[in-house]
Amino acid sequence: MLEEEGDMGTKSAFNWITLWASLLFVVILGFSRLSYGMFLPGIQRVIGGSYGQLGLLGTVNFIGYLVGTLCLPPLIARYPARKPILNGITCLLLGLTLIGSAASDHVIQLGLWRFAIGWLSAFATVLVLSIALDAVRPAERGAASGLIWLGGSAGILATGLFAPLTIDPSHLQGWRYAWVIMGVFGVLAAFGFAFVTRTKGDEIIPSRIESKPSDNESEPVHRLLWSPKKLLFLVSSYFFFGSGYIIYFTYLIPYLVSKGIPSLYAGLIWSGIGFAGLFNGWIGGKAIDRWPSGYTLASGLTLGTIGVCGVTTNNMFLTVLGAALIGLVSFITPPLMTTALLRRHVPPRAYAACLSLATAVFAAGQMLGPLVGGLVVERYGLQSGVASSAIFMAIAAALAGLFGHRQRKLVER
Repeated sequence: MLEEEGDMGTKSAFNWITLWASLLFVVILGFSRLSYGMFLPGIQRVIGGSYGQLGLLGTVNFIGYLVGTLCLPPLIARYPARKPILNGITCLLLGLTLIGSAASDHVIQLGLWRFAIGWLSAFATVLVLSIALDAVRPAERGAASGLIWLGGSAGILATGLFAPLTIDPSHLQGWRYAWVIMGVFGVLAAFGFAFVTRTKGDEIIPSRIESKPSDNESEPVHRLLWSPKKLLFLVSSYFFFGSGYIIYFTYLIPYLVSKGIPSLYAGLIWSGIGFAGLFNGWIGGKAIDRWPSGYTLASGLTLGTIGVCGVTTNNMFLTVLGAALIGLVSFITPPLMTTALLRRHVPPRAYAACLSLATAVFAAGQMLGPLVGGLVVERYGLQSGVASSAIFMAIAAALAGLFGHRQRKLVER
């Protein structure tokens, strides 16, 4: 059985809804966001511009992401029963914008497509998670988050397999074909998720309508997120992780290409990160269900910081080992653990709004990352640019540890 019914119509972590949500995250994270770093060498050959300039399009992408996260809460508040419809339209348009971006002929045109992709992926991230986790038993939502987020790792793995087509100079237009294929996959995944949520919707919606709000249900979202006694350290950790990971994923492949690594090997390294992340999603989800603490999050971020530092050794084996470590413990883990921790610490009716605002903070971090990384690359080179992500990852780990410390003090009281 792929799915198992639980109390009040909820299901186990492994069901058709989480499966299709994971396939959508292949597109939302792996294809729409992180494929850009993989395709950067090929894009530069066709469109031109420096790596610093093209890297700034990552900031444009996350400006769109930030705008999307800020626009979504009012829409959810106004049309709470229309989330499945809004999500279906969003995911369909996301696949189509990937196809459209493949036709870009200059930086400004590509920048507009990247903005639109960021805006749509922000909507899709929050809506897909919110809809899918509503269908899962509370005790298994960490594992369900892991299954969904590992779709992003699968997207990275698949993107790496396109490397001979997208990096090799003999295939100048390869990145265009790859984005078209990814966009078509996104359209199919959007229809699949819409189908399973429509057919299963009657089972999960009544349980949410019948449930009574808790006493703190009406507590303002900003008090939950910005209070040091509640979620401030968790959300701040998410911000710095956003800055750190996007620098690494934007400039890692250009750095490897600059060192003369063949396109096939660079693609295999990229796929290796995604392959390791497949285990990360499941293990991280199980870990946060068993130890729902900021300390669990901090441990993965600390190991990720160590992994980034591999690039500073000028040793390709240690660089590759560090990349695998990042994929294994700190690529999917922070988003899925933050998602699960938010689900545990905010009232059910406030979850979508809290997740949306936390995602906006994450987007702001991802806007800062390419700016800082681009400046470092222009001034000190690609190696220093990649290594600068370790600073942000270390700060994120420290803040997650502070959140865990705060949790422990509350338990002791």
